Amino acid sequence: MLAKRIIPCLDIKDGRVVKGTNFVNIRDAGDPIECGKEYDRQFADELVFLDITASHEKRPITLKMVERVAQEIFIPFTVGGGIRSIDDIRDTLCAGADKVSINTCAVECPELINSASSRFGSQCIVIAIDAKRNKKGSWDVYTHGGRTRKDKDALLWAQEAEKRGAGEILLTSMDCDGTKDGYDLELSRKVSESVKIPVIASGGAGSLDHMYTVLNEGKADAVLAASIFHYGTYTVNDVKQYLKKKGIVVRL
Repeated sequence: MLAKRIIPCLDIKDGRVVKGTNFVNIRDAGDPIECGKEYDRQFADELVFLDITASHEKRPITLKMVERVAQEIFIPFTVGGGIRSIDDIRDTLCAGADKVSINTCAVECPELINSASSRFGSQCIVIAIDAKRNKKGSWDVYTHGGRTRKDKDALLWAQEAEKRGAGEILLTSMDCDGTKDGYDLELSRKVSESVKIPVIASGGAGSLDHMYTVLNEGKADAVLAASIFHYGTYTVNDVKQYLKKKGIVVRL
């Protein structure tokens, strides 16, 4: 059985780590380099860095930050935000990222997934899906940092992304993001059951049990969290020790 991964997420805005609630009410959470080094010391399985305003501001990811992070940490890390082309993906990987996360451009130009997975390998290509529940009870896809609703069903989009060559899905519930009330278990379970590639559950972590539940009932392959790590509520080791006691396979 593959070990479940614990992944801190660093949302970057204006060169700082920030955290919000439901994609708004943004507040400062520290320096990205220092945060990355700390999670490396805590033996996080991976890190995710997302430049949350790059797509909205129509600018590329800050490659200098990627290079600095790569020099300081020794665990895999994924970088997303403002990636629009094969050249952007190449430059980000060459700067030291292990994977790239694509959301807006993948929705607007799905063929990019085919091209990127063919050129760099599917293991490098993570499709980020920001999903929000609609009045019909299904989930719509949002882009541009949660600002733009697309006429696209989240489950169907996850399936299409897999068929086009994505190696992983980073699934964020916009309804649960930053609330600390728990993950959207139904969303996580339905997407996980609809694809064969790994699904990272994101949005809503507030307790150790929330993480256990989304890995167990939500059938996620990995769990991503921000606030509970950034503000010292739990360490990565706290999570792993708890999950181990609950019977979840983790890397200690």
